[in-house]
Amino acid sequence: MSEERIESMADYEDAINASFKRLREGDIVKGTVVSVEEDEVLIDLHTFSQGVIPSDEYSDDPDFHAMDEIAVGQELDVMVLYEDDQGRTVTSLREANRSNGWEALRNAMDSHRRCKTRIKEVVPSGVVAYVEGIRGFIPASKLDLNYVEEEDLKNFLGKNVEVYPITIDEEGDKLILSVKDVLREEAAKEHEVKLSALQKGFITTGKVSRIEPYGCFVDIGDDLTGLVHISQIANKFIKSPKEVVKLGMEVKVKVLDVEEGKIRLSMKQAEMDGSELDQKEDDSEKIESKLEYHDDEEATTTLGSLLAGIKIDE
Repeated sequence: MSEERIESMADYEDAINASFKRLREGDIVKGTVVSVEEDEVLIDLHTFSQGVIPSDEYSDDPDFHAMDEIAVGQELDVMVLYEDDQGRTVTSLREANRSNGWEALRNAMDSHRRCKTRIKEVVPSGVVAYVEGIRGFIPASKLDLNYVEEEDLKNFLGKNVEVYPITIDEEGDKLILSVKDVLREEAAKEHEVKLSALQKGFITTGKVSRIEPYGCFVDIGDDLTGLVHISQIANKFIKSPKEVVKLGMEVKVKVLDVEEGKIRLSMKQAEMDGSELDQKEDDSEKIESKLEYHDDEEATTTLGSLLAGIKIDE
């Protein structure tokens, strides 16, 4: 029969010492949630004093609801504020989160990490969103790839977005966020994928979007634009691209090369290749029209004799 272990005071020494630990204003301590109400949350601070978080110390976020966000048994970091007339230690979840939040935001900016948030409010020249419990401002110029007009800001209300912190000033309580930087990064990645899929020799149509003395730029769709050098515009010498093309004109182009994100195109080679293809199709039709078959007999004209005198470019 095994001997029962007799517990001694030493077994409770850490808990006893912790219970007599005095908490100072401004300390950030960890506690366990005992009960949750909309007006207050009771929290075990593992000391002789019971902790309480009043509703006005939950969060800066006006949409924060304790019953939805906090659960009994959950561990929370809180900041010690003062002792109330009931002997309870009044704490602040908001201030603890703000203290930890500024550090998390600095880490996010240093590591170029995106933060997820929801746009909560429209204000002059931008919108408000909360990240790590801290109120942040997204200027209209940083809300989309294109500038968002004042009257259109309401269209972003309630929208879930990813942002980069671009200005962090804890002393000035200033946090500026950017959706535009995220969208620009995504657009660049998508552009790279489209470029990598573009094959040399590919022939397509596009519209002339810009004309310069050295050539013209052609929009071939999917946000891809390439340069047709003046020497590749026509199968003859021209002094200016304007002799052949004009803005908005639809042209056929061939992809010559894709290098360092730049697309080189040729109108001249696209036209030449198209002509050769048309000639091959015409020659093929001539061959088929000369083939005469009879039931249960061989063809009256051999393929070799038909090809004689017909030139088909390789």
